[in-house]
Formats: sequence, structure tokens, C-alpha cells
Amino acid sequence: MQYGLVAVGRARKGAMKDLFEDYANRLTPKLSLKEVEERRPLKGDELKRREARLLLDVLPDDAYVVALDGRGKQLSSEALAKKLQTLQDDGQRTALFVIGGADGHDQSLLDRANFTLSLGPQTWPHMLVRVMLAEQLYRADSILKGHPYHRA
Repeated sequence: MQYGLVAVGRARKGAMKDLFEDYANRLTPKLSLKEVEERRPLKGDELKRREARLLLDVLPDDAYVVALDGRGKQLSSEALAKKLQTLQDDGQRTALFVIGGADGHDQSLLDRANFTLSLGPQTWPHMLVRVMLAEQLYRADSILKGHPYHRA
């Protein structure tokens, strides 16, 4: 199955971008990344709506969409691996993980999502969320392949 990340904002050169790319490149096929950005100085709900529109515009109709949101369901690494295996067994070809802007996701994006995932109750910098997600996808892939990376 192909995994992709669709995110608001542009990554700058540096340690977090390098670490994201390291984990993204470990997956076969590689974890894809699509970045969107609203350049107009919008605020609040108007900005959330516009970011959602930019995100929704790049999501293929046939993709399984996972919105990352603090109110979503928390999964262990093993449970995430099982969920991804189930999707693959059901014939799903693409799973796209979506990270919104600083104000979170607009309801329209949450309505489009097939699943809402939380990485925990804390608030994380969005660039670090990219790294954490890429690592968890690599870990899930390792679990499914019986690779020793995951030692639980």
C-alpha cells in the first residue's frame, strides 16, 4: 500500500526535515509528501476553511484519508499496524495522512476523513508530527514484515 502525507506548511531545511526524509525513505514505496500553504493573511475560521479547501483539493476520491487531530483515536503501534493491514487486505491502495494548520482542521476536512488519529493528548509542533508519523508508519511496516526494528 502507498502511504502519503498531506500537510499545511512548508518544511525548511534542518534536522526535522532530514529526520522525516530518513523515515520516509525507509518505506517501500517511499512515503510521499504533498505540502499546501495559504499565503493570504487570513485568521481563525476563515483560515481553517481555506486550509481545508487546499487539503481537500489534493486528496484523491479513492484514497483512505486519516486526519491527525488531538480529538482522534489513539492507537498503539501494533494497533496501527493491524489497521493498515486490514486496509490493505480490503484492497485499499492508498492511505493519506493529513496534518492541518496551527488552528487545526476545519469540519469539512474531518467530514471527509475516513478515520481520525491522535498521537496523544499533548500538542506537538507540526514539523515534529511529520517525523513522528513517518516513524510510526515505518514501525507499523516493520511489525507487519516481522522486522526486528519493533521490539515490543
